[in-house]
Amino acid sequence: MSTRLLASAGTNARFTCVLCLAVFVACGQSPDPQGGSVEESAQGTAHEIHWGYEGEIGPARWADLSPDFAQCGQGREQSPIDLVGAVVVEGMPLEKTRSQGLLTVEQRARVMDLIDNGHTIQVTSDAFMALDLDGEHYELVQYHFHDPSEHTVDGEQAPLEVHFVHKSAAGNLAVAALLVEVGDRDPVWDHVIAALPSGPGDSRHLDDLDLKTSELHPASDYYRYRGSLTTPPCSEDVEWIVMADRHRISPEQMAAITSHLHQNNRPVQPLGERELVLISSR
Repeated sequence: MSTRLLASAGTNARFTCVLCLAVFVACGQSPDPQGGSVEESAQGTAHEIHWGYEGEIGPARWADLSPDFAQCGQGREQSPIDLVGAVVVEGMPLEKTRSQGLLTVEQRARVMDLIDNGHTIQVTSDAFMALDLDGEHYELVQYHFHDPSEHTVDGEQAPLEVHFVHKSAAGNLAVAALLVEVGDRDPVWDHVIAALPSGPGDSRHLDDLDLKTSELHPASDYYRYRGSLTTPPCSEDVEWIVMADRHRISPEQMAAITSHLHQNNRPVQPLGERELVLISSR
């Protein structure tokens, strides 16, 4: 097992992330109005190459669309992956309490922006979310949605996946992923659903909010591996955290969100020589 991942599993590992109202409430830079890759916007780059999820511009052809997208076809550490065969490592779960320093919860969000950039619904906000991995501090830039999930568990997809894209001062990326399935209604999603853009290019700005943030996910074990962006340019060296437990929302809430996404998932990629670790406290 790599020294990097072993270190992350120990009691000194620190995962500070606000999975809060708005799974849904994020901070960072403004939405990308050009409809470019949402993960790409976190890197501060922009490509105007038209890509999508079907046919001649779909995932199987991304590498052919531009030399900048070469890693989509040639990369050896691509995401998403099938979460199976993980090496189980005992470690600290993603605790809910501030005192543990692993999972913290922001108390209020007052501004929220949503945009349909043509590939997904992207959300930014003034609530602070951050995580620390291997001594590097990452702050949330934005979060967005994939229908159905991009990561699978032993070949099984969830109906929805949320990606929280974080960026460090050095420009490195870390993404925390939450798999979502149908269950009971969760009212904290209602604020986002009520403000969903009407279509590509549309955006919504909400202010004068006083939204109490609440945890959308219990303290959880999590998978960790090194991968890539799941959209062009498919850049590698991305740290991935995928929650082992799933969040649940009602059928109506699920339908409201996925109706805006239209199957925007990249197929799973080979794990190759990489190591997949499940950090477990059980």
